[in-house]
Amino acid sequence: MRRGVDLPRLPALAQDLLLAVLVTAMQVQGVGATAAAEAAADGEGTARALTDLGGLAYLLLVASGLVLAGRRRWPVAVFLVAASASVGYYALDFPDGPVWVGLFVAIYTLTSLGDGRRSLVIAGVGITVLAVIWLVAAADIEPREALGWVFFRIGASVMSAALGESARSRRVIAAEAHERAERAERTREEEARVRVDAERLRIAREVHDTVAHAIAIINVQAGVTAHVLDKRPEQVRETLVAIEQTSARALREMRTILGMLRDASDGRVPHPGLGLGQVDELVAKARDAGLDVELEGLPSAEALPSAVESAVYRLLQESITNVIRHVGPTRVRVTVDCGADLLTITVTDEGRRPDDPPATSSTGDGRGIQGMRERCELLGGAVDARPTARGGFEVTARLPLAPAGSVPA
Repeated sequence: MRRGVDLPRLPALAQDLLLAVLVTAMQVQGVGATAAAEAAADGEGTARALTDLGGLAYLLLVASGLVLAGRRRWPVAVFLVAASASVGYYALDFPDGPVWVGLFVAIYTLTSLGDGRRSLVIAGVGITVLAVIWLVAAADIEPREALGWVFFRIGASVMSAALGESARSRRVIAAEAHERAERAERTREEEARVRVDAERLRIAREVHDTVAHAIAIINVQAGVTAHVLDKRPEQVRETLVAIEQTSARALREMRTILGMLRDASDGRVPHPGLGLGQVDELVAKARDAGLDVELEGLPSAEALPSAVESAVYRLLQESITNVIRHVGPTRVRVTVDCGADLLTITVTDEGRRPDDPPATSSTGDGRGIQGMRERCELLGGAVDARPTARGGFEVTARLPLAPAGSVPA
């Protein structure tokens, strides 16, 4: 389909100047023709000649036309000038004719470019005053049928005001619709930014959980390898196998995360293979790293929603990783209490033993615990982490079994 050619538009001032010249010419020529027709019909006409009073009629006609050049900038002043010119013209009994063209344009401009109520009040008062003066000036008009032109002027003035208000209302409605569309667009952009931030946080949390745990296990196993390399070389193979298995698992989980980023379906489901079925393997890796882990009350996977099951695994993984990193070989007690509508996980360690070497990291930035809190909050739960009286550390997580939040991947 071919598009129409866009023609250049004149500037607003040029348009108004052209309109003012056309209206002035129309009024002068139209009134002159009307006066000539009346003079030819009646011999000398019943109205005052246009040339009387020094050609004041022409001055009023030109003034009410040319004043339209400033209608956009001074609509009220233009209306007052056009109305005054009309009052003077008819009060001095000059010949009737299209004297009202400039006045109708001024009334339309007043209500179209005005502010609504105030402009309507000015137009209403002005039209009322004009109507009274027009009727008084036409009180002795002959023939009486000519009064129809007076009512035409009144009706056309009211119609001009109504058309101007209609145009103003349409512009206001269009502007409000445009503003609503822009506001809706801004809202969509803000929501998109929020979703992007949430996705970024979710990915960072998953990467942290996966990498931190794997690095902690590998660090411990590498330390063991270095320690027993000369004394017990036969144990080196076992630790290297453990390092290989841990790194391979971390790589698989990272591939899963990257695969979800490429997933066009934008799914938000737990990573496959991360659930209660892998807790035994997690505990075994922790024991290989030197922890004495005691696990109680772990429910079956079928008893938990998939989102809660995945969160339980990640919470246990992060808690055990923190013990490996910040404490080292110690006793860890893990208890899981699954109620009717709430699941409580408690991970308590006894702290570093006096004779043991320091852990791989004695300080932390707190992102692991913060990540656990964020994960629980997404499911409507909470995490409490604090030192114990015996020098250890305890993490308690509470998860509702009917999560109200979004499902973390």
